[in-house]
Amino acid sequence: MSGSPLRLAVASREGQAISEHFGHARRFLVYEVTPEHCQLLETRDVEHYCLGNAANSPALSGILAAVSDCQAVFVAKIGDSPAEKLRAIGVQPVSGYAWELIDPALQDYARRRAAGEQPV
Repeated sequence: MSGSPLRLAVASREGQAISEHFGHARRFLVYEVTPEHCQLLETRDVEHYCLGNAANSPALSGILAAVSDCQAVFVAKIGDSPAEKLRAIGVQPVSGYAWELIDPALQDYARRRAAGEQPV
């Protein structure tokens, strides 16, 4: 039994792999995921947060609002500060599936969560 579906956000450059750094993302793909099924629900456009050696704080607030209804955000890489801010709103930052194809990675994460295992 798979339980309730997860709502997971993905930072991806091309829409096929988990391939974008959190701070460089201009969009997040939002999926509904069970261990058996992965469905793209929508694309949420955001302003990118990382500006080289500076950060765009209003953009970060917008990103946090855009993913606040998701259980996790999948990224190729994320800094400590934005990861802490995600955790503070109850969203888990996940970089352990960097560069993997989206559907199998999200389904693996859902399988591990359903089995009570620690996801990657």
